[in-house]
Amino acid sequence: MKAPEKKDRSPAVAAAIILMVVGIGFFVLPSIMVRLGDISPWLAAGVGALFVLGFFLIFWLRARHQRRRGL
Repeated sequence: MKAPEKKDRSPAVAAAIILMVVGIGFFVLPSIMVRLGDISPWLAAGVGALFVLGFFLIFWLRARHQRRRGL
């Protein structure tokens, strides 16, 4: 069995880094939302919604970029 080429590992490494950063973000998101909720509940809900939508947007853009490159 051959070791995977760098081209095969690159998407997996990028996905792992994205998931790690987003995981840390989801870990701190509740405390951010509580602090923003003191200012405005609508602001806290908006930031939470934007963070969740941003998670899907990152992977959608990444998939679109990979399709264009033929990966």
